[in-house]
Formats: sequence, structure tokens, C-alpha cells
Amino acid sequence: MKKTTITLCIAIAAIGMTACSEKKKSDNIITKKEVKKAPSAPIRMQEYNQTTETRLAGTELTCFIHRTPDDSLAMVKDETGQAYFDNVIELKITRAGGGVFFQKIFTKASFDSFLDDDYRHTGILEGLVFDKAEGGLLKFAASVSHPNTDEYIPILIKIDRNGNMKMERDVNLDTTSGEEEDDM
Repeated sequence: MKKTTITLCIAIAAIGMTACSEKKKSDNIITKKEVKKAPSAPIRMQEYNQTTETRLAGTELTCFIHRTPDDSLAMVKDETGQAYFDNVIELKITRAGGGVFFQKIFTKASFDSFLDDDYRHTGILEGLVFDKAEGGLLKFAASVSHPNTDEYIPILIKIDRNGNMKMERDVNLDTTSGEEEDDM
């Protein structure tokens, strides 16, 4: 019995000593090395078409908008080196009889006076949409953006009843507010 008690005491002491001992800490930190993805082939936006019928000064008009990527324009690259094709957008407005009221092809360069150097080099012409006919004007919203982001420069395009066009930077971002000036 004495042998069992001594053996039991030695076992408890050994467990207590190992439980209280501090493990040696290593200065090595193991992490996964982040591997940057190589840019893929240049990215093209999908073609886009919008047809809208409206009235301006009592005249029935149809607005056709067609966006397409254009290989002839300079490509832009994002911060990862991914290349993107820029777009051209055609706006054609016809009268009810089929005659052309207004027609223009837009590129990013069409909005150069509204862009800073960053958007000139890394932005693309993303979109153009019909907004409304109001106060003797057809109003359209255009945007030059950094590809695959929510960052863009909004531009208003106004066309009067004589087919004259005026562009300005949209500072309201809400073209339906009714607080805009309708003067060209």
C-alpha cells in the first residue's frame, strides 16, 4: 500500500509540474502568401440598346441609344492592371415620319471638359439614358466611370426643340427633383 501511495504521489506531482510548465513559444509566424491574380484578357461591356418614344413641343419623337465597345479607342487599366475596352454611344432621335431630328456619336472625349486626369486615363464611357422631356428640352444622363466600380462622373445632356445640344455636369444626381433650371 505504501508503494501505491508513493507511486500515486509521484504521478500527481509529475502531472502538476507539466501542467504548470510554460511551453516554449516560437517566433515563427506562419501565414499564406497572397498571390496576385494576373489580369485576364481585356474586358468588354455588353452592347446596350434603349428605345424611348416621347413628345417635344407637340412633336412625336423616338430616341434610340446604342452603346458598343470599340476596339479603336484606347484601352484603360484599373489599379490591378486589368484592361477594359472603352465604349462609343450613338444617340439618334427621329421624328414620327422617320426624319432625323438629332444624331451624334459620343466617346469619352466628348465629355473631356468634365473629366479630371484620372478619369481621362482610367475611366470609360459607361452609359447614356433618356431621362425626360420637360420644359421644351429632351434630357439625357451620361456617365464616365471607373470600370467595375460605383465611381463615376454624371453629365446631363439637354437637347432643345431646334436640335441644339448643351452638356453640363450633374451636381444634383437626382434629375427628377424638379429643382433644375430648364434654360439652355
